[in-house]
Amino acid sequence: MKKPFGILFSLVLVSVQFLFAQKPTVEVLTTGNKTSLRGLSVVNDNVIWVSGSAGIVGKSSNGGKNWKWMTVKGFEKTEFRDIEAFDGSTAIIMAIAEPAYILKTTDGGENWKVVYENKTKGMFLDAMDFFNGEHGIVVGDPINSKIFLAATADGGETWKEIEEKRPVADSGEAFFAASGSNIRLFGSEKTFLVSGGTKSRLFTSSGVIDLPILQGKETTGANSIDVYHTINMKATKQMVVVGGDFNADSSTEKNCFITTNGGKTWKAPKEPPHGYRSCVEYLSKDDLLSCGLNGVDYSFNGGKNWQWISKEGFHVCRIAKTGTAIFLAGNNGKIGKVVWR
Repeated sequence: MKKPFGILFSLVLVSVQFLFAQKPTVEVLTTGNKTSLRGLSVVNDNVIWVSGSAGIVGKSSNGGKNWKWMTVKGFEKTEFRDIEAFDGSTAIIMAIAEPAYILKTTDGGENWKVVYENKTKGMFLDAMDFFNGEHGIVVGDPINSKIFLAATADGGETWKEIEEKRPVADSGEAFFAASGSNIRLFGSEKTFLVSGGTKSRLFTSSGVIDLPILQGKETTGANSIDVYHTINMKATKQMVVVGGDFNADSSTEKNCFITTNGGKTWKAPKEPPHGYRSCVEYLSKDDLLSCGLNGVDYSFNGGKNWQWISKEGFHVCRIAKTGTAIFLAGNNGKIGKVVWR
């Protein structure tokens, strides 16, 4: 579910921070849990959910000060690569592969119900997104050369596989289950999806666009996209894509591109993020955050220049859907928060 007020509040917050000459950095809140966290959903400044390997889900109800860790019964060896939370009680988690599952809780994680199961050979779910409490979409790697897509219109209670107009993938083209952010949904028919591998493209509801990002190997391509949107949830033509080569985590070669005309033309930053990046997030029209294996970058000018604000590695970053808090999650149960000092 999108952040309807986060961008407005962030603009106010950033103005205050400039006034007092503060700079963003990352404070590590917790680490040491034996799970790789790639799913992160920040409901508001207090309620945060994470999901990861070893069937683990975590939740904080007080802004990250304390965490409740849960192992989903029957899924102790499962990787939950993405999570979408709606409040402190309701959340949906995505289990990646053979079989692929989607589960839902309505009691704060005490119990989970399987709402989708797919035992198809080669099935691998990569990411999901919601634009409100009802409508969501999930993407998976190609099956029989066609990109797997399924959608829900009832808050994740049921999922319907999309059969018509499924895009055809090129040979070696797939999706990264790196941060749950290679797909963004704005409205029931406004989807943005980026691929990686030997071919990297942007799929939208209006067509397919070749990306200039690094590609050509299984480890390269786009890992994340975000689209700046207005307070009334209207997606704009301003977008950012990040990725690179996750086997070369410090390489800045073709790892970030921005567009202001809906993807007709793309520009590389004057100063790119400082390595492979698995996730990117608009905080406001001008402020962006991106994270990867070797650290976290911040841009104050719409992605034209990026500053290395932390060398702590993370997989995913998110701003609160309602509020201003910004959290990150990564390996070894590591959770961070952006603070200004």
